[in-house]
Amino acid sequence: MHFFEFLFVPTILFMVVVMPIWIGLHYKYKSKTAGGLGEADQKQLDALLRTADTLADRITTLESILDERQPDWRRQRQQ
Repeated sequence: MHFFEFLFVPTILFMVVVMPIWIGLHYKYKSKTAGGLGEADQKQLDALLRTADTLADRITTLESILDERQPDWRRQRQQ
């Protein structure tokens, strides 16, 4: 029984002091990592979206030029 009495005090100290700090830091880390995109990532994503929009506009312009110069280019491409 002396062995259990020896472990009783460290167990209570662990549960009262260490465990709440450990749990608090764990969830703080989890919320920080799951918080979404960082500011730099958001800026990079915005730049990529602007580039994609620009490229889509260019494709539309090129297709309209091809439609004017060679109206049947779409049918030729499918064959």
